[in-house]
Amino acid sequence: MFDITTAQPLATFCEECSCGCPQLFLDESAPPEQRVVLTDDFGSQVRMSAGQFGDLLAQAKNGALDTII
Repeated sequence: MFDITTAQPLATFCEECSCGCPQLFLDESAPPEQRVVLTDDFGSQVRMSAGQFGDLLAQAKNGALDTII
């Protein structure tokens, strides 16, 4: 179970602070394939490895996600 009090916050994604603020955390207590945690403002989370997160960032930097926004 994800413990927000022990995870290291890395980033908050928010345009308005009344939304619940999706956040990115590093959970050092989790297995390596689940250490990067992205939470949303509905109480859900996505877990991935640092390698998977790096791939997501690389694709975003290369424009693969530009059609979303």
